[in-house]
Amino acid sequence: MFSKEHGFLGGHGIVGAQIPLGAGIAFAEKYNGTDNVCVCSMGDGAVRQGALHEAFNMAMTWKLPVIFIVENNHYAMGTSVERTSNVHELWKLGLAYDMPAKPVDAMTVEAVHEAMEEAVARARRGDGPTFLEMKTYRYKGHSMSDAQTYRTKDEVKEYQKQDPIEKVIETLKKNKWIDDEGIEMMETKVKAIVDESVKFAEESPFPDAHELYEDVYMQHDYPYIKE
Repeated sequence: MFSKEHGFLGGHGIVGAQIPLGAGIAFAEKYNGTDNVCVCSMGDGAVRQGALHEAFNMAMTWKLPVIFIVENNHYAMGTSVERTSNVHELWKLGLAYDMPAKPVDAMTVEAVHEAMEEAVARARRGDGPTFLEMKTYRYKGHSMSDAQTYRTKDEVKEYQKQDPIEKVIETLKKNKWIDDEGIEMMETKVKAIVDESVKFAEESPFPDAHELYEDVYMQHDYPYIKE
């Protein structure tokens, strides 16, 4: 998944590999003198990778405009944070590098907005990166084959009571910013976008086989390098 138009540079198949890539992208933005900020997202399992520490060190040393976000849903693929680390408050990992870091209630839209606004402002001032631990929860299994034996159904139900979508709808209606009709129109619009996207994907042809060999290697001509 990639979109140059929207500044979305896609994901990475190797767990944790996006962390140094995020620092590198931020370095490029700083080098080019843009006002852009790189948002690098990872899961609570990915923070166990050594690459995180190298990237954090460089990002702070060079004051890179990057926001590192760990989406902590407590279980990675299926193993709890408590079983994989002595540090259960993941945001504290940033403190080892004097990186501004804090936990965020990611089940509340407003809290996420405020934390991101502060981090973006810091990056654009040239003050460097921020590490945010977004405390959230995954209602379903990691995949269709996930039996979810590592947690109870009661635990899932408790978190579902904090559902951020329901909470934000309640806030919108309470302040009379939207009514039931407006919500229904919004849901219909979203469903249409999803249906259209699925239809496009299913009806799109497969790429030609020769594209397997396209852009695998790229030759650059550097005038300052002599053969």
